[in-house]
Amino acid sequence: MTFPSSRQASRFRAVWYMLLLSLACFTATRLFLLLLSLPDAELTPLVTLRIFATGLVYDLAFYAYALVPFVLYLLLCPNRFWRSRVNRWLVHLIAFATVYGLGYIATAEWLFWQEFGVRFNFISVDYLVYRKEVTENIVQSYPLPLYLSVILAVTLVVYAWLGRRIDRLFRSVEPFRRRLAYASAWLLLSLPAYVLVDQDLRSFSSNRYQRELAGNGPYQFFNAFRDNELDYYDFYYTLPDAEAWALLKREIGGIPPENGLFDIRRAVDNPGTEQRLNVFLIMVESLSADFLDSLGGDKGLTPFLDRLAERSLVFDRFYATGTRTTRGLEAVTLSIPPTPGRSIVKRLGRESGFWSLGNVLGEKGYDVRFLYGGRAYFDNMGAFFSGNGYRVMDQSSIPDGEILFENAWGISDEDLYRQALKAADQAHADGRPFFFHLMTTSNHRPYTYPEGRVDIPPGTNREGAVKYTDWALGDLLAKVEKKPWFDDTLFVIVADHYAGSAGMVDLPLREYRIPLFIYAPSRLAPRRISTLASQIDLAPTLLGLLNMDYRSAFFGRDILRMPAGRGRALIGNYQRLGLYDGRQMSILKPKRELARQLDPEKRRPTIVELQRPDAEMKRDIAYYQGASYIYKHRLNAWPGAGDSGGD
Repeated sequence: MTFPSSRQASRFRAVWYMLLLSLACFTATRLFLLLLSLPDAELTPLVTLRIFATGLVYDLAFYAYALVPFVLYLLLCPNRFWRSRVNRWLVHLIAFATVYGLGYIATAEWLFWQEFGVRFNFISVDYLVYRKEVTENIVQSYPLPLYLSVILAVTLVVYAWLGRRIDRLFRSVEPFRRRLAYASAWLLLSLPAYVLVDQDLRSFSSNRYQRELAGNGPYQFFNAFRDNELDYYDFYYTLPDAEAWALLKREIGGIPPENGLFDIRRAVDNPGTEQRLNVFLIMVESLSADFLDSLGGDKGLTPFLDRLAERSLVFDRFYATGTRTTRGLEAVTLSIPPTPGRSIVKRLGRESGFWSLGNVLGEKGYDVRFLYGGRAYFDNMGAFFSGNGYRVMDQSSIPDGEILFENAWGISDEDLYRQALKAADQAHADGRPFFFHLMTTSNHRPYTYPEGRVDIPPGTNREGAVKYTDWALGDLLAKVEKKPWFDDTLFVIVADHYAGSAGMVDLPLREYRIPLFIYAPSRLAPRRISTLASQIDLAPTLLGLLNMDYRSAFFGRDILRMPAGRGRALIGNYQRLGLYDGRQMSILKPKRELARQLDPEKRRPTIVELQRPDAEMKRDIAYYQGASYIYKHRLNAWPGAGDSGGD
């Protein structure tokens, strides 16, 4: 495409101005994020060159999409209107908004990188959906007026240069034929972005930081709309269904021989007399294992939990299945491995009617509730839990006069616990055992909580929020010990996920380890359990502690009865699917790729690519292929809740 001369001053020169400014902004953003990532990015001159070269391709690809509406406007706008005052204002407004938008995007990318260590992805799409919580969180967490003012100041400086050049373009009078030639050339040059550019260009390294730096935030954002759910059979390595089914049956155990393909429904016979104990399950937001001194930390942030560890069952090799709250909720509730894409909790219209822990205990006569410190429409939690056997209580259920403190994400932990105690007292008065699944919110940015609870002022940092989380749990347990139902209750404390998800590799194992405590001093002798397990194993373990016989469609196993040496942890992100066997981690990736971390507990594991699956990789495939088949065909539907076969 010929660059218009100064004499011609073609209106299409505006396209070049915006493109060059955008490339400058995207390159500066990439450089800044790269500097933030040293030394995790493990840069060499060649790697750095590849990051910026690949990044340039994505930058151009994004603008190949983004500039199409503007190019069409330049093509179709008549000369008379082009030279009019209205059009001048409109073009200047578009140009100014573009410059400001670039500054806004760069700032947003920086904040998102600090939080998640990645470019925009499907999480950012979710944040766009839940504007109220996210907006309030940003306002409470960052000096937003300062940031917006700085962006505006920079925009004004840049626009002082750009505006004068745009003014010259309104003098042009271009026949439609010439405009058509320019527009056609631009659209033809943009065609490779539609045909050749996809996420595979970033797959040149096993270092996640390198791949993320090579991306483009806006491009990743719009791509996330398409890639929030992946069909396992289309994207991942598969075994013949019969072979995968045979392996899965061996993994789960107890499957009747007459069951059809991937039908894991079975009877579970737990020895002993059934105990109709209450279960008070507290899922704590972002409680990493290394926050606790009793699990290897050294910061003294959790004095109560560290004392509680001496009186509880402590599972010290327990892992989250994912990096998001909804993954933890899915795993604990449905006992299913993390199928690729977004969690089942958020698959609108296909999130309910499943074999859940709540449905199993509800059938046993339990008062089953999900209690959330925020508003349950967030992340579709309300629809998920109400559709799987739970009564939902959230922030909107609580009278304003009973809320002592709230922030962008919801009420304080102590407010949530206060409401849970009221509900537990009522269930006890009604003569019903209860199963309450609580989800807290306080250990989350902006890290605010009631004054005077801990020695770190609210809103300071994550450490203050962790200390408050620990304080609130101690306050809760001090109160429940006086309740008449205390001796007949299992108290379960588990995290939804680790506090961060960033790592040098796709599945950084150390960033998935979380605490699991089960406390019932009159029922359980304290001890440490070092069996390898993950969140899908919690439901069968609880039902085993209750000596409860039940029908199951769970993937998990009772950790306390797991055969020696057969522990494993299933973990994933929205694309990578892993199985850790205690020595190595097998990983399934899109495009039917197979990989293995040979020493996954190290900060920088050794990664080996496999061409064909060995026995351990087949074990990994069996779990995830089976989970995807079962979910798709609703083989884990609760009786009466939906069709048990077919799509």
